Amino acid sequence: MKKFNFRKVLDGLTASSPGGSSGGGSSSGGGIGAGSGSVHPGGTAGAAGTPRDEIQEILSSDYFQICKTVRHGFPYLPTALAFDPVQKILAVGTRTGGIRILGRPGVDCYCQHESGAAVLQLQFLINEGALVSASSDDTLHLWNLRQKRPAILHSLKFNRERITYCHLPFQSKWLYVGTERGNTHIVNIESFILSGYVIMWNKAIELSTKTHPGPVVHLSDSPRDEGKLLIGYENGTVVLWDLRSKRADLRVYYDEAIHSVDWHHEGKQFMCSHSDGSLTLWNLKSPSRPFQITIPHGKIQRDGKKPESCKPILKVEYKTCKSSEPFIIFSGGLSYDKACRRPSLTIMHGKAITVLEMDHPIVDFLTLCETPYPNEFQEPYAVVVLLEKDLIVVDLTQSNFPIFENPYPIDIHESPVTCTEYFADCPPDLIPVLYSVGAKHKKQGYSNKEWPIITLQMLYKLKTSKVFEKQKLGEGKPTAEIVEEDPFAIQMMYWCPESRIFCVAGVSAYVIVYRFSKHEVNTEIVSLEVRLQYDIEDIITPEPEIIPPFPDGSSQLPSLKSLSGSTNTVACEGMMKDSIPCLSVKTRPVRMPPGYQPELVIQLVWVDGEPPQQITSLAVNSAYGLVAFGNCNGLAVVDFMQKTVLLSMGTIDLYGSSDPYQRQPRSPRKNKQFTTDNFCMRGLSNFYPDLTKRIRTSYQSLTELTDSPVSLELERCKSPTSGAFIPHLYKREWLSEEREREQIYKNRENTFSRSRSSSVSSIDKESKEAITALYFMETFSRKNDSAVSPCLWVGTGLGMVLIISLNLPATEELRQTEPVMVSPSGTVLTLKGAVLTFSCLDCMGALIHPPYEVWRDPNSIDDSEKTRKRKLVMYSPSSSQDMGDHQFAVICSEKQAKVFSLPSQTCLYVHNITETSFLLRADVVTLCNSICLACFCANGHIMTMRYLPS
Repeated sequence: MKKFNFRKVLDGLTASSPGGSSGGGSSSGGGIGAGSGSVHPGGTAGAAGTPRDEIQEILSSDYFQICKTVRHGFPYLPTALAFDPVQKILAVGTRTGGIRILGRPGVDCYCQHESGAAVLQLQFLINEGALVSASSDDTLHLWNLRQKRPAILHSLKFNRERITYCHLPFQSKWLYVGTERGNTHIVNIESFILSGYVIMWNKAIELSTKTHPGPVVHLSDSPRDEGKLLIGYENGTVVLWDLRSKRADLRVYYDEAIHSVDWHHEGKQFMCSHSDGSLTLWNLKSPSRPFQITIPHGKIQRDGKKPESCKPILKVEYKTCKSSEPFIIFSGGLSYDKACRRPSLTIMHGKAITVLEMDHPIVDFLTLCETPYPNEFQEPYAVVVLLEKDLIVVDLTQSNFPIFENPYPIDIHESPVTCTEYFADCPPDLIPVLYSVGAKHKKQGYSNKEWPIITLQMLYKLKTSKVFEKQKLGEGKPTAEIVEEDPFAIQMMYWCPESRIFCVAGVSAYVIVYRFSKHEVNTEIVSLEVRLQYDIEDIITPEPEIIPPFPDGSSQLPSLKSLSGSTNTVACEGMMKDSIPCLSVKTRPVRMPPGYQPELVIQLVWVDGEPPQQITSLAVNSAYGLVAFGNCNGLAVVDFMQKTVLLSMGTIDLYGSSDPYQRQPRSPRKNKQFTTDNFCMRGLSNFYPDLTKRIRTSYQSLTELTDSPVSLELERCKSPTSGAFIPHLYKREWLSEEREREQIYKNRENTFSRSRSSSVSSIDKESKEAITALYFMETFSRKNDSAVSPCLWVGTGLGMVLIISLNLPATEELRQTEPVMVSPSGTVLTLKGAVLTFSCLDCMGALIHPPYEVWRDPNSIDDSEKTRKRKLVMYSPSSSQDMGDHQFAVICSEKQAKVFSLPSQTCLYVHNITETSFLLRADVVTLCNSICLACFCANGHIMTMRYLPS
């Protein structure tokens, strides 16, 4: 048979010419960053038939680029908003100088001002593919949006005056710029230079007036005559300036500061909003006093005096309708006596006043109208409200003004992302199915119309909290004693695209298995409770008790009676909690819409007053019908077809006599208080404070105690003919604070009293060992096996690898009734550091995928579909298996990578990936028809190793 070795990554992509080398490296760089799964870059392999000795294998970091592929969530710290009503694209500016441009599917780009100055205002050149931005460093930029990557065409810096307001009329080539000094400049939008025409503040106001009017807060051209410009000053002065005659046509004065101004479409009236919460309506024919004064939220005084002042109305828009009363929409203006009122948007339509309260402060809003022309009836149909952490769209066509349901998750800051998974090469029919089902999930109370501005469509959204009862106020809330975060926060996900089985693990020590169905059902949710602990004695003693280990791995299979779940003994009030889960599953029949429907809920329970430990590993196999999960106490295997617990065993018990440390199980501690000593139970907040806590919350401290001693036989088992394991030269630093991270790691190392090279005696009493990796596969569980069989590979935080044998019924009919036998095989392999990932290769070096079940709708109304048997897709081994060993297991820990030959379990190669840091993530991926081990290190390096025939 052929032997394999690890060589420099991507060398098969290089061509014989020097130019081809660079091109090959570039095309494959995106594949590395793609994460787990099979990735097929756009680049092609070298010329067919190229001799291997002509391939250039020396690569450098210059051949690779880290590229941003996607931005998730709402722009951080938004400051400005603009909308092109013709192109239907939206622009959002931020305090850090970023601009996010969103539109139809595929229209999503990000621009960044090099200065990093905050964006003050945005103005689209409507239907021209261009955008003007004004930033806080008093610079104007003209962006070209007609190219693939938007770029700045022109920039104009104001050195002596600060920009306060900009206005670009529809289909005009003149940009009006107001300043803090009260002056108005005019910029030619084509050349992007100042025209020399300046409207000085002292010429705009009355010559007899000696006080400065303040900054320019508003600029707009008259709907009737584009040659007349309306200028609003902060102190309450408004001037209608004739651009041709260079003089003021009229001036109006009000004793309250102005915040915004908007025209009536006929150009005969305009409305102002003021700092006292009032709205004034002015008629051009009688500018001496307001035509109308209203304080919408002010209390009317009994003596007929002016209503009391309210909070400032920061912005008002005055939009007309041909067949109904005009809309007056404004933000702010609430009464001062309601200090607890949330930020609000008020809609006045005729005599009706509607106040919409928002969850976050309002940054800006825009009214969407049927026409872009300012001199026509506006016919408003929606309002876009930009909040500090959200984007709301209000439907104006319905009397109750419902909001549109956001077609995608907006707020990433209030609801942190706790886990992500990447899937490549999904079945082609899966995405359309998810799209169609997800589009039907409409909430009650939302507008029934399509999202009017950005037509992005989220594929599918699933809420795990729907399977649990809501906790009422005053309840004990056992979960609150465990975690500070949302008790439904998701920590792990496992998805099988072929069978459409989806599984999640939550922070409250639960696992939910979902099946996909196109049909709605009403059914009860099946739940199981698992009692998972490392203690087997009920006697409370501070010292470990000597209990003989299992003589053989096969004798460790517990009886079915003892594995049927918890005893369901709920602790009485005031007594120690025992055998109760953190959350309550709904017991009544639940309506399940089309999509992912809960098949089974599995919950860990409290044990002797101690809460269940968070789940640290998760794996599902649809062909076997099994789900496995583990934590720092042990491992559980559940049959989700028969809804039974097959295995619930402490980690130490999995070893039996094969335990290299010969540790003995011990009884629970006397102190049942949940203290900091119980370091396994950590909340999701540890994902964020620093790099060392970001990934492995639940078992981090356990993995850092020590590494398991690797036997000299395994270290020396590498033969001269087994090939070479050469790490790729490319180690790209893509985080700038490497020294800081290294210092964090050094501090982390210094906090432990035991070194990684300590003797076995220093850790032989440590009974807790977290399960850190799980993987179902068809492989050899023991050295003397002659055929592959279903197995579960288990990796622990101490670098140990255990193989669990799975004995499934022979036929599909028996699978529904006969029990699945699960037992430790006795096989133990060792690595340095916590185990992260497993993969299996056949004798030809091809990646072996686990078997899976072909999806069928469990709730189908078609009789043929109901009676159709399960169709399983199993791995077909390579034909050339004339030698003894037929498989290779690739195992990677946070420190090492090893390759074992199976079934002999010979260690073909071992490589110490890092000594000064540790791996956060590792995956075996297919890259251009080759197998690579991609590793992401905590010091910011991405390292890849390639497996090639020798």
